[in-house]
Amino acid sequence: MDNNFNMVAKTLFGFEDLLVHELIQLGAQDVKPGVRNVSFVGDKGFMYKANLALRTAIKILKPIHSFRINNEKDLYDQIYKMDWSQYLKPSGTLAVDATVHSHLFKHSLFIAQKTKDAIVDKFRDTVGERPNVDLKFPDLKINIHIDRNTCNVSLDTSGDSLHKRGYKTATNIAPINEVLAAGLIMLSGWDGQCDFMDPMCGSGTILAEAAMIACNIPPNLMRKEFAFERWQDWDVDLFEKIEESLLNKTRDFHYRIIGYDKSPSAVAKAKENINNAQLQDFVEIRHEDFFKTQKAGDKKLHMVFNPPYGERLDIEMESFYKNIGDTLKQNYPGTDAWFITSNLDALKHVGLRPSRKIHLVNAKLEARLVKYVMYEGSKKGKHMTN
Repeated sequence: MDNNFNMVAKTLFGFEDLLVHELIQLGAQDVKPGVRNVSFVGDKGFMYKANLALRTAIKILKPIHSFRINNEKDLYDQIYKMDWSQYLKPSGTLAVDATVHSHLFKHSLFIAQKTKDAIVDKFRDTVGERPNVDLKFPDLKINIHIDRNTCNVSLDTSGDSLHKRGYKTATNIAPINEVLAAGLIMLSGWDGQCDFMDPMCGSGTILAEAAMIACNIPPNLMRKEFAFERWQDWDVDLFEKIEESLLNKTRDFHYRIIGYDKSPSAVAKAKENINNAQLQDFVEIRHEDFFKTQKAGDKKLHMVFNPPYGERLDIEMESFYKNIGDTLKQNYPGTDAWFITSNLDALKHVGLRPSRKIHLVNAKLEARLVKYVMYEGSKKGKHMTN
């Protein structure tokens, strides 16, 4: 138990409860939700596991020190006092990332610079050699978070944001973030026990995340590197053991995952990304205009999609959203349809009453994830048979 330490997983607004559930399922201890983050306790092996397996985490931080500050000198002095030699060699490289919510400090770049100065000065003064800055591939990535006059210093265990799974080489004009895609599917309650469709699949992100959820495949297996792989205590044998134990928990999937897009270039990109993720056995992608399609067969269908919302794609919003409603109503009985939109006015034109609305933020835009239940036959008939 002595080897356990505190960690913080950062996430998107609205995904905190999903992340709590994921962490508990993985075996984290002392799990506590915050806003856009969840704190928890685990050991080094669990840190590796969390980075590999969490679908809704953007980053895993390992807090190492916390102190109060009133000015820049306080920050410099406190950082200088720390023993950085346990984390970094004098010949190593570092990068500092800062977030500031304080009336005392205005510029996060300045805070990052001041932190870096204190660390390199400490090395120069004690051993006569100083680490260099490497913003792309540092040996140690340090996260500074200042809230009013409390400064939290953490090591970034992940490096690049965990939404960069490693399978996406081709994107289209308005790609959806992989963490957002996974979270939407999880919020929709899809459990891999029926067919799944994304009728406007773009570069295939929702399809890839749905396939990994269905088969319980860890989302970050394809990543080239995590930050902890450059740490002094990196344990490759332990990492490979964790990876193997996660792979042993994958499961069979007996339904279909289908993607449509009316753009041939989007279809080509989606196929390329699905192949990169080695998910082509589970996902079928076709060049189709959703508005001209209808549901095949009478089995239950679960639909999750991210329609264009006018910020980056030029469409006639009213008729587009009316077409979504009409197509669902007329051609997709027995379907639970979920989609996310940042155009809240456009929802009025769908012409259907959503059975659920979930408040989210998509790329800093207020968004709603909405659910429409398309009953077999008429709604009235459905209620009469219940």
